[in-house]
Amino acid sequence: MASNPTQDYSSAPIVTRRERTILLAAVFIISICALTYELIVATLSSYLLGDSITQFSFTIGFFLFAMGVGSLLSRRIKRHTLRWFIIVEVSIAIFGGTSAILLYATFSTVDIYYYLVMMSISLAIGICVGLEIPLLTRIVADRGALSTALADVLSIDYIGALVGSLAFPVILLPLLGVTQTAFLMGLFNVLVAALCLHTFRRKLSPTWTSRLWIASGIAAAIMLIGAVASTDVVRYLEQQLYASNIIYTEQTPYQRIVMTSSGRDFRLYLNGNLQFSSIDEYRYHEVLVHPVMSIPRSHERILVLGGGDGFVARELLKYEDVQEIIVVDLDPSITELAVNSPILQRLTLNSMTDSRVTIVNADAYRYIQESDELFNVIIIDLPDPNNESLSKLYSDTFYRLLQQRLTPDGAFVTQATSPYFARRSFWIIANTIESTGLQSIALHTYVPTFGEWGFIIGTPRTPPELTVPDIELRYLTPDVLIATRIFDPDIADSAEYDGVNTLNNPILPRFYVQDWRHWN
Repeated sequence: MASNPTQDYSSAPIVTRRERTILLAAVFIISICALTYELIVATLSSYLLGDSITQFSFTIGFFLFAMGVGSLLSRRIKRHTLRWFIIVEVSIAIFGGTSAILLYATFSTVDIYYYLVMMSISLAIGICVGLEIPLLTRIVADRGALSTALADVLSIDYIGALVGSLAFPVILLPLLGVTQTAFLMGLFNVLVAALCLHTFRRKLSPTWTSRLWIASGIAAAIMLIGAVASTDVVRYLEQQLYASNIIYTEQTPYQRIVMTSSGRDFRLYLNGNLQFSSIDEYRYHEVLVHPVMSIPRSHERILVLGGGDGFVARELLKYEDVQEIIVVDLDPSITELAVNSPILQRLTLNSMTDSRVTIVNADAYRYIQESDELFNVIIIDLPDPNNESLSKLYSDTFYRLLQQRLTPDGAFVTQATSPYFARRSFWIIANTIESTGLQSIALHTYVPTFGEWGFIIGTPRTPPELTVPDIELRYLTPDVLIATRIFDPDIADSAEYDGVNTLNNPILPRFYVQDWRHWN
């Protein structure tokens, strides 16, 4: 039947029971998309900038503010509610779908504008999300009380948010990564727009129906092309951040893994932070491992927290009396890389496949908390404490737990960031160890790719004089060991660094970020 050219399409459509069900299903989908966009922006900002608490706080704050602005703007929409809802869905698809790739591009080209772009994207998506629910509620309420419609819409909205929050870290991020996830969510928003266009095609003017189908088609094409091309685009943008050629990348539920190659120099990065360079990693690992190994009388059982790349295990296997090494690393992708990568196999002398090495993929804090085993030496090779999650692994509570896992003559050592670039952070770690009643020994050495780097030994008793083992080493000698104990005035301890890092008051991430930001 031909449409009436004089028909009035300005009033809100009268929805049937079937149409109401479709609209409520749309609420479920768009709530998943909205929550996922928020997580994408916050997660990617954490990867690129560090300090995850700050990035998530900024992102959530801007999203909520923008949603409030969108809700206020919805009051100005008096007519054509359905038309405006479809326009909003297409708009949020474009803003949200392209958000990750735009943030990647900004960081790799003009990173000084990153926060400006991040805030703009958050505001644009948030305003659209703020418009969605009021508009949908008014459409759904067409055949019932507003209170009932509002309750239905909000309840489904909250359920969708829960689904999105669970699906993002468990399914979407590991399988697709942030950029493809963003494009997929954008495609879902377009599908919602298309579903509404098809369902309410007789309640929209023919002119606007055509326009909205064209807009939806263009948006869908952008999402599909973006999803297909995003892997290559991200690889190109990521390459701009590294001086060497990228030879391996993987997005895991925990971090972004990147390995680069330049001649003999192989480097591993986690979330953009350098973990090792093959040309000088031995300087770091020999100072981390061998001084602490001179404290206990026996080396039968060794626990390694972190160190999933296999370098710590390589150094430990040089001791003939080592019978068991347990390597606890959260991310199975790291330990699998150490086991299967020909490059890491060669660099670590196949340490991770040695019969004396047991790999456990678990959270280090939980493993220590739940374990009842004793170890002669515990070696902690974990990332720097740049957020509250990592800070607990540098807390007084954690060091007390470590003390319970040591034999009477045992000792542990932790990498403790740079005493030069993060001087306050280094000495706070030392003070935190001593606050538990443990004895501490501070060491430092120069690693060309890292700069001046520090380590702190903790032991329940007054330790004997540190010595160098009678095994073949590339860097550590008795003279070098003596030098590791000498701190120049500009990196030495000071009374102003007497804070203690606790679970209740994690001061370390704040000082760490401030220290490194000064140099960056």
